Amino acid sequence: MDIPGIVIKEIKESETAVFKELAWRTFYETFQGTTSEENLIKYLEESFNEEQLRSELQIPGSYLFFAWTGREVAGYLKVNTGNAQGEFKGKNTAELERLYVLKEFQGTGVGQMLFEKAVDIAIEKNAELLWLGVWEKNDRAIRFYEKNGFVQAGEHLFMVGEERQTDLLMKRLVK
Repeated sequence: MDIPGIVIKEIKESETAVFKELAWRTFYETFQGTTSEENLIKYLEESFNEEQLRSELQIPGSYLFFAWTGREVAGYLKVNTGNAQGEFKGKNTAELERLYVLKEFQGTGVGQMLFEKAVDIAIEKNAELLWLGVWEKNDRAIRFYEKNGFVQAGEHLFMVGEERQTDLLMKRLVK
């Protein structure tokens, strides 16, 4: 799927400040009101500080991309392969760790473009299975992933600050 004016480009280390701003904003928009403000800010400070994000850009087997609309970034994607993955680590798997789109771009096809980039990476890396974790109460994201062929394969604990949450583990065949 191509949307006129939307370009998917790999995130460069020189764009770490933009990456941080986008990661904070999209995560906050998605989860504000679902956990305490204190836990949300604690998670953001730990997981999306510039040092952490810069290190993510250097992990072998991790691939990070922005979706650009001209001069504005609309969303981002993180795909892990090999040892960069979590639960289903393997040479024939790829993890879609993050796919976030700013609220004003949701429903425009930006998320679908980023998802298709994740599938392309999985194919390029010879993965047979693409998997992800999604918060059990994020109905919109769950519907999106189900529409794209994912099925639930388990669950795991996800900490947001001091709050325990359950992520559904979902998977789909790449081809």
